[in-house]
Amino acid sequence: MLNKLLSKFSHDIGIDLGTANTLVYLRGRGLVIDEPSVVAINQKTKQILEIGQKAKQMVGKTPANIVATRPLVDGVVSDFEITEQMIKHFIELLHKQNFALLPRPRVVIGIPSGVTEVEKRAVIDAAANAGARQAFLIEEPMAAAIGVGLEIQEATGQIIVDIGGGTSEVAVISLGGIVASQSLRIAGDELTNDIVNYAKEEFGLLVGERTAEEIKIEIGSACNIGKLEEASIRGRDIITGLPKELIITPDQAREAISKSVRSIVESVKITLEETPPELISDIMRQGIWLAGGGALLKGLDQVIARETGIPVHIGEDPLRAVVRGTGLVLDDLDNLSQVLVGNDLGQEYS
Repeated sequence: MLNKLLSKFSHDIGIDLGTANTLVYLRGRGLVIDEPSVVAINQKTKQILEIGQKAKQMVGKTPANIVATRPLVDGVVSDFEITEQMIKHFIELLHKQNFALLPRPRVVIGIPSGVTEVEKRAVIDAAANAGARQAFLIEEPMAAAIGVGLEIQEATGQIIVDIGGGTSEVAVISLGGIVASQSLRIAGDELTNDIVNYAKEEFGLLVGERTAEEIKIEIGSACNIGKLEEASIRGRDIITGLPKELIITPDQAREAISKSVRSIVESVKITLEETPPELISDIMRQGIWLAGGGALLKGLDQVIARETGIPVHIGEDPLRAVVRGTGLVLDDLDNLSQVLVGNDLGQEYS
């Protein structure tokens, strides 16, 4: 009797398990966690020292026996045990703060559309071992479409481009299913690496990931939009080994990431080519929707619109579109259960 009563008030959790950041939605409260997907580990003792923002601050600054690592690469689990510990950390944190006396939560986790069955099972198992009562999966472009407000259950064609940290997902959706899609392992992290490589090849300068990311955000662009100022870039001179500071222009930053931007645009075009003609007219009328952190790259919407001839819209708060979508699914699980991947995997755990 008590368990039935408590289950009515169970606080379920939606997770955007991203390569760069993990976002957690708590049913009834909204977004409650937005932390980098980074875990700091003592290699000698195998003890986890920090998770999230504090661990990210250690990247590139740790002694030899401490490693700050990302347990997800290109949107998929590369280290099962560390991913499990990270999910467990966030679930336990919420459980203690919000509902210690309530049943364990149901969890909906966003995953890239291109993952294998083995990778799906790894995420399900990680959530189960981390304390979930039930675990469900939803493909990230579907979650992003729901998160930006698209009517995914309507008999109309709608297209979403979700550019995260590790993957770019393009999907045409109709009647609650994905009709055509592309999953590209080129996204925000690759753009950052492009700047790292450019600085090394063009300037003979070794720069860190955080420095390159700051440059990308500050002056990175997909096309010449003007009004961007030069930025300083600091690192270590390859020849002398000494600290060095240079100036990088918006044109140089754009050149650095141009190949990856072109790959993302091409994946959109390929998806449109694979879309049934009946849905193309809907897409031309409603436009292309962008979500994920990559949607904030300056001028990307203009480039995609120019290359496809279709209007492009940036969803509200695109960084949180996927986790917002997982939350909306939790709020209406009965009507939206068909969007879940491997729904049969959502058995209740003891």
